[in-house]
Amino acid sequence: MQPTPGKRVRADAQRNFDALVEAAREVFKSSGVDAPVREIATRAGVGLATFYRHFPERSDLVTAVFRHEVDACADTAAVLAAEHPPLPALVRWLHRYTGFVSAKRGLYAALHSGDPAFEPLPLYFRERFEPALTGLLAAAAEAGEIRADAEPMHVLHAISRLCTGVHPDADRYMVDLLIDGLRFGAGSRD
Repeated sequence: MQPTPGKRVRADAQRNFDALVEAAREVFKSSGVDAPVREIATRAGVGLATFYRHFPERSDLVTAVFRHEVDACADTAAVLAAEHPPLPALVRWLHRYTGFVSAKRGLYAALHSGDPAFEPLPLYFRERFEPALTGLLAAAAEAGEIRADAEPMHVLHAISRLCTGVHPDADRYMVDLLIDGLRFGAGSRD
């Protein structure tokens, strides 16, 4: 199971957990979320007992991978905002998010399977991504580079509907069109 927040975790246990999440992320890309546990444990360099100590249910592993990917993508927003002007930071993050959406197509069926273990994930998604994008949109709007009425969740949902995950170049092109739409009317205060 995922280490409990605030609880001290042994360094080796944390390394094993992290290695399992990373291995599962890679295996899920190539083999889907139903990939054999043995393949994930082998790739992580741990035994099956260690695997099951951390992830007694497959849903625990899928949840951990999803949260890890959401966190990595959301955390990129602050880094980009610090390193780039507002519009380039926004564009780079939207492209990063596009990659996240495209890569998570394989998790879609699992996350929408009706398994109660996945019920908290949409809220987690929103709690992490909405603030990340809100800051980027606000900075770009304040700089007069995009329209000021763009709602973060509308933009996130639009990208998730535009991206198929089948053709990354086409997904990127569609998001570039969306960005052009955000730029239309920039600076107007109507």
